[in-house]
Amino acid sequence: MSDTIRRALVSVSDKTGLVEFGKFLADKGVEILSTGGSARALSEAGVPVKEVSSHTGFPEIMDGRVKTLHPKIHGGILARRDLKTHTDAMAEHDIAPIDLVVVNLYPFEATLTSGADYDTCVENIDIGGPGMVRAAAKNHGFVTIVTDPDDYTLVQEEMTANAGATTNETRRKLAATAYSHTARYDSMISNWLQGECGVDFPRETSLGGKLKQSLRYGENPHQVAAVYKSIDARPGVVTAQQLQGKELSYNNLNDTDAAFELVSEFDEPTIAIIKHANPCGVATADNLSDAYKAALACDPTSAFGGIIATNKTLDAATATQVADLFAEVVIAPAIDDDAKAIFAAKKNLRVLVTGEMPNPADAGMNMKTISGGFLLQGRDNGRITADDLKVVTKRQPTEQEIADMIFAFRVGKHVKSNAIVYAKNGAIVGIGAGQMSRVDSSRIAAWKSKEAAETAGLSQAGTIGSVVSSDAFFPFADGLLAAAEAGATAVIQPGGSMRDDEVIAAADEAGLAMVYTGMRHFRH
Repeated sequence: MSDTIRRALVSVSDKTGLVEFGKFLADKGVEILSTGGSARALSEAGVPVKEVSSHTGFPEIMDGRVKTLHPKIHGGILARRDLKTHTDAMAEHDIAPIDLVVVNLYPFEATLTSGADYDTCVENIDIGGPGMVRAAAKNHGFVTIVTDPDDYTLVQEEMTANAGATTNETRRKLAATAYSHTARYDSMISNWLQGECGVDFPRETSLGGKLKQSLRYGENPHQVAAVYKSIDARPGVVTAQQLQGKELSYNNLNDTDAAFELVSEFDEPTIAIIKHANPCGVATADNLSDAYKAALACDPTSAFGGIIATNKTLDAATATQVADLFAEVVIAPAIDDDAKAIFAAKKNLRVLVTGEMPNPADAGMNMKTISGGFLLQGRDNGRITADDLKVVTKRQPTEQEIADMIFAFRVGKHVKSNAIVYAKNGAIVGIGAGQMSRVDSSRIAAWKSKEAAETAGLSQAGTIGSVVSSDAFFPFADGLLAAAEAGATAVIQPGGSMRDDEVIAAADEAGLAMVYTGMRHFRH
């Protein structure tokens, strides 16, 4: 156990709980050194404070850029109390030991996300703070470092129980927390500055996140898991407010993100139903109620226990239908009061509100871990419009076929490869996902559509008279012919196969209209 804490240095940007903690330290007889706003807040609350400049005998200079960068500060923090050479140096240079450092950093994250200009962001890069934090964390054998107001209570409890001291175990844990704090901070600055320089992939990189929630387990019960919030304030499941329901699981979070990103692709009222990160029903309509009916009709069996997402304010008419289905999660930008009342009767249903929609065209990075490292790539923000389509067959597509093809291609972007999507009148009527063979995806989608029609008592499958989308080119004509056999009349695909001529000829022979996008949407 270390000696009693007699001197603390306090300089915080986040002043949550500061006055109460300061009063506790003062009551314990701790001398408090402080600067700027922290000193002002403590002093105004009646807590005795000594300005750092008085302690060092050197004034703050350069608009406060230089105030704690002084041997009397860093020597007091870094000195090992068990080494005579260190204690002799302290005595020779009149350096008093600092036993507790309470520091968190300039609000760079808040400055950046506020849209501040370059110079303002630079001025909010903390220099002295990280230096003090890292010094105290390194010397945790003797110094207690606190970077998070949530840890004030822990320090108070330890000091109360240990005659004003903290235990080595706690100091070590707080040191680890401190290094995480500065690592995330530096990561934010580095990534921002690299972006300002137009560098996507620097020689060295790091990722920073803030723990939002520890999860009960991961994909399976034997796996540990947690969810972290990044500086990217993209609206979605991490930033959403949960109105009701059980705690979200790892799989819930993953699937809900997939659902919400999918519906963000559309401006019209849209419903997506997701199961295991793949859509099993998607539709657009003039209103959400009709969109939900059409989305559910695609695959009502798979929809059981799924995730439901919408891009518009969820109303009572839609909520009534959703309540009839067992769903895990509902996510929307807003939910009206009548809909909330309907959902309240289903207490286990997780209901999330995001306040706004993400922009599908925004740039960003996606990460995937692999053995020995990780992959980084830009978010798939590619979007196809009618002007991008190249008709490659003798038959021209109709206006309705073009609209359905664009709809299907956007949905297919969110389906695991190999992805085949059939659509008709703004609704998905068949999906084949994640197969090793594209022709198998075509056949599975057609089979699922036929099964859904039989369940609904319809005379024919939804694929009759539909369009079909492929996330990548058809390497052979067999996948296209399987779609034609299922009743598709038009095809949208990227093109680019060595056998494009063969596939085009097959489409012409079958009387299909086919367009190329020139853009692929693999999703693995």
